[in-house]
Amino acid sequence: MKKKTVEDIVLEIKDKSELMVDLAYSSLIYDNKTIAKEVYDLEDLIDNLYQTVQKKTLEGVKNKDISIDDALTVLRLAECSEKIADAALEIIDVELRDVELHPILKMSIRESDVVFTKVHVEPNSILCNKTLGKLKLGSETGMLVIAMRHHDSWLYGPNKNTMIDPGDILFAKGPEDGEKHLIELATGQTNKI
Repeated sequence: MKKKTVEDIVLEIKDKSELMVDLAYSSLIYDNKTIAKEVYDLEDLIDNLYQTVQKKTLEGVKNKDISIDDALTVLRLAECSEKIADAALEIIDVELRDVELHPILKMSIRESDVVFTKVHVEPNSILCNKTLGKLKLGSETGMLVIAMRHHDSWLYGPNKNTMIDPGDILFAKGPEDGEKHLIELATGQTNKI
């Protein structure tokens, strides 16, 4: 297995922090404590990754593998993404403390340019038994699957090799017209991707 570089870890922090924000808003919209708790777990992962970046960057400066200016840039980028992760934690705190989200706030989240949706994949759906990579939902519908529930397990940040099975629940984000198309695909109303 290839050893992760500082750059790889910074990108992982960035990707995971973006996922955390998406999951945090999804937990509010769908009143889902399971997703909210997963955001907490991801925050622990981000904190560990951030510490690793700090250590590796300082080691790189000490060994003269990285300049001080480059080290500062890497550390600033990692810190910014870590702060985004912290903000996601504050968002889900509302869900975990059972604070009722004001209906206008919930509506404003739904009316943004990017909508979050939750769809149940019916057995007659064209999505069944295909990978996300084969379906190309992101490019064909504009909807990006950010999490999936398969039976009793959750998958956060699925990739192109992730298989969709009948009965899976998909959490996705994208444009409003893409949401309608994804729902139609998942429920078997259309077979045209």
